[in-house]
Parts: sequence; structure tokens; C-alpha cells
Amino acid sequence: MASAGRVVLVTGVSRDLGRRFARAAAAHPNVERVIGVDVVPPRGDIGGMSFVRADIRNPVIAKVIAKEDVDTVVHLSIISTPGSSGGRSMMKELNVIGTMQLLAACQKSATVRHLVVKSTAHVYGASNRDPAMFTETSETRRAGGGYAKDVAEIEGYVRGFARRRPDVCVTTLRCANVIGPKVDSPITSYLRLPVIPRRIGFDPRLQFLHESDLYAALGHAVRAETSGTFNVAGNGVMPLSQVVRRLRRPTMPVPSFGLGLLRPAHVAPVSPELRALLTYGRGIDTTRTREVLGFEPTYSTAAALDDFASDLVPTGGRIDEMLAAVEERLPGRTPVPDIASIGRSTEELGHG
Repeated sequence: MASAGRVVLVTGVSRDLGRRFARAAAAHPNVERVIGVDVVPPRGDIGGMSFVRADIRNPVIAKVIAKEDVDTVVHLSIISTPGSSGGRSMMKELNVIGTMQLLAACQKSATVRHLVVKSTAHVYGASNRDPAMFTETSETRRAGGGYAKDVAEIEGYVRGFARRRPDVCVTTLRCANVIGPKVDSPITSYLRLPVIPRRIGFDPRLQFLHESDLYAALGHAVRAETSGTFNVAGNGVMPLSQVVRRLRRPTMPVPSFGLGLLRPAHVAPVSPELRALLTYGRGIDTTRTREVLGFEPTYSTAAALDDFASDLVPTGGRIDEMLAAVEERLPGRTPVPDIASIGRSTEELGHG
């Protein structure tokens, strides 16, 4: 988007993030063409984007890049949860093997001059040994076997690509948890629960990025052509106790294993990354993003949360149903406290 005639290839367009960004990029006056690639066609309005059915795990992606004279690649097909089929092994293959093949194709290309990768702040992990705020120079973690480990590996491959192709501008965006009325993700599913479970004795600090700011950050990264890794998040952090009060949701104090007890059947299990975040929290410093990349989100963490809350469905009678479901799942069928006691527990935790 920095000069006329840009040809942009966007991966992962079957999901809303990729489709919406590709559609917005195609409407930009300085973009000649946008090619969206994925194994299945996107649903909804694709605007001026041209869709190509291609699997980035297959070397054929190099032929797509060469044929279309692509100069900018925006990699968005990194998934955070296992799909309905394939499970964790398929998720890792899509994330890690797919990225390796895409980078191999970019390395061979004579036309690619800019690569933008959407990463995540989950790469820092979450523990009781964390700094107050993570900077881009903070150590990342490969522990565990889930999404965070995939992203740590992906970033390693991206750094290797940058060393091999110093002529290509490589921009990595480590984004905080994205929320908004249209976002469907593990964190938004958790915050939409009629009763929000909170781990006893912990009040983690959370930081959010509004969905519109995510699209803006990606577009800015493409236009700015600034190499490096950048933390992207709304200004400010909020303790979970304050988050649930702003959402006007009742909460239930639970032990560690109880974070998944209030999960409806259609909601994915709480991942290790989300469980750690909801225990210890995390904050990321965005100074470098403002001063070097030149981008600052429109929404603060609080404003992003308020916009998300504006579209929440009132809990109503669903609370009793959810609590009954929890009682069924608890070991020994421990009685679940009534709503009044939950409210008292919330206030006690909020001031702990």
C-alpha cells in the first residue's frame, strides 16, 4: 500500500480476519491486486480480492507467487485452536509446516520485497515470574505443546528467512488478544459466558486489541515497510475483576481445573495458553510500535472492552442452567453457591 501497483498475497482468507483484511486491502488506491489463498473459499463479501484455492503446505504456493508477480505477502493463516477434525497434530502442521513452505516460496521469489506476519503476545507465555510489561526483546517461550509453541517456532523460521533474504522487509506483529463484537475466539468465548469463572486467589491483568485496530495495524505495517518485531495492543491494562464488572457478568471463583467447568458444549476447551493468561495475566509494552513503526491503536483496552460489551446478550435465565451444569461436572457433586454468594465472592476477589 506504500506505492502504486502493489500486488498483495494474503493467506488464511477462509477465516474472517483474512477475508476482511484482504477485502480492505483490495479497496486501497495504491494496491493493484490482492490474491487471497486458502484451501477452502471464503464466505461472505470478498470485495475486489481474487481467490486462489491453494494449500500453503504445498510447494505449489511458490507457483502462485511467481505467476501473480506478488511483491507483498501478509501471512494470517496461523490458527490458535485445533479444528473440528485433525486435532492438535493437524493444527501444528497447518501452522508450522505451512509457514515453512510459504517462507521457502518467498525465499525463491524474485519479486517479493515485503513479508508481514501476524504473531501473538502468547509467545511470551504467562507465569508468576513475568516482568511487569514484556518488550520485544523479552525472552519468548517454547514450553508446552500448543499454540504458543507453534508461534515461537514460526517466529524462529521468520527470523531465519530475514537473515537469508536481507533485501526483503520482514515485519512481525505480536498482537494482544483481539476482541470486538464480530470476533469469535477463545478469549471472546470465555468473556461471553453467562457466568465467568475466575481462579481463586488471582486477579490477572489483561490487555486487548480491538478488531478494527488489528486491521489498521496490518494495513499500516504494509504501507510503512518497517522491518522488525512490534507489540500491538490498546493502551492500558485491566485486572480481570474490573473486566467482568464492566461486562456486568456474574463470576464464580474456581480452582485451576475449574476454568473450563462453565464451558458450554459448543465452546472449545480452555487452552493451556488461555488458562495461564487467566491465572497470571500479561502486559506488553507498545512504545516501539508507536515510535518506530509509527502506529497507535484508536481503541484503548478499556474502550475495546466496552465496544465488545455493547453486543453481549443478557444472561437472563441462562445462569441457573449454567450453574446446574457446573454442579454436574464438579467432583463429588459439590453444591454450587447461589447467585448472592457468587456476587459476594466477586467483590472479595476484586479487593484481594
